[in-house]
Amino acid sequence: MDEVKRTPLYELHKKLGAKFVSFAGYSMPVQYTDGVLKEHLHTREYAGFFDVSHMGQITVWPQKGKEQDLIKCLEYLMPCDLVSLPVNRQSYSVLTNAQGGVIDDIMIANRGTHYHIVANASQKNADFEHLKKHISDTGDVCLLQGKSLLAIQGPLTESILSKVCPETTKMKFLDHYQTKIFSFPCLISRSGYTGEDGFEISVDDKDVASLSQKLFENTHLKPIGLGARDSLRMEAGLCLYGNDLNEKITPPEASLSWSIHKSRRTKSSSRSEFLGSETILDQLNKGTDYIRVGLFPSGKAPMRQGAEIYADSSGDRKIGVITSGGFSPTLSRPISISRILRTSAEQHNEIFVKVRGDLLPAKITNLPFIPSKYKKTYRGTHEIY
Repeated sequence: MDEVKRTPLYELHKKLGAKFVSFAGYSMPVQYTDGVLKEHLHTREYAGFFDVSHMGQITVWPQKGKEQDLIKCLEYLMPCDLVSLPVNRQSYSVLTNAQGGVIDDIMIANRGTHYHIVANASQKNADFEHLKKHISDTGDVCLLQGKSLLAIQGPLTESILSKVCPETTKMKFLDHYQTKIFSFPCLISRSGYTGEDGFEISVDDKDVASLSQKLFENTHLKPIGLGARDSLRMEAGLCLYGNDLNEKITPPEASLSWSIHKSRRTKSSSRSEFLGSETILDQLNKGTDYIRVGLFPSGKAPMRQGAEIYADSSGDRKIGVITSGGFSPTLSRPISISRILRTSAEQHNEIFVKVRGDLLPAKITNLPFIPSKYKKTYRGTHEIY
């Protein structure tokens, strides 16, 4: 049995009253003394601090004279437009397999001299091996050690960070810069996983505890655990790998068609080929059998991952499954994300979900459940997260 790992902030989490759970091989705080509900609402109203150091940070450097070859190799692994991704900008993308399924969803940034990737904790080792396998002739891949990752999310994040790092006021959504917070060198992006404006900060392990304690001197910033992180991302309609995404679900089936950038969609284009492109581009043109939609349960019972969805109350025709579900503190009601037959989603406003043996009604709704609040003033290919 593998030993459960701890992030460099483990002792600080204990002092802050965290309760821990095992997640992706790490002992992670699921909540603090305020509890999930208050943590969630605090993030929506003020600002939340998330330790996401369990996630993977990967750098990809071109070998000498092979910068353009590296871009071609990377574009073969993901359907984003790296050719026109500006320096100091990042993009959401997906690593696909030969069948069009999603190996992982990632953030990739153009650092000028190299690319910086943030990968999901559960997939970071698989991503690393996948990248090494396909680009070893053109690039050098490194799964960074000794680096922590923090996320500061909520409407007051710019106010909090600008007091200690004035450059953050100039950053737009998906900007990605090397700077300093206090005296600590940091790689900071304006992005996150809550639907709120916010920043993610990569910092050396040796500095992360001191940096975090200094940030907590602002009383509007509170620590937030995995429980509220999950409810925040569900309200924002964002995918969780392993729930809403996996190696058998394609980007169009997950309603992530926007992640296939325009320059990568035309079959006649020399840049349209990537792993699984034949399947994915056909789905873009013809539609998919399944799509990802939101559900509002009609009652108070949460409809959680794995619950089966039926076309009507007879339970004779299964049309999908819940991929994520729980309670929305912002809306004060249960919400769910589902994978459902496209024809059924178009034909039915009300469907039925099996919960503890009973078929309960729910209404189909668009995602996200609440509007996003990103500082989206940039207008370009990579403005969508």
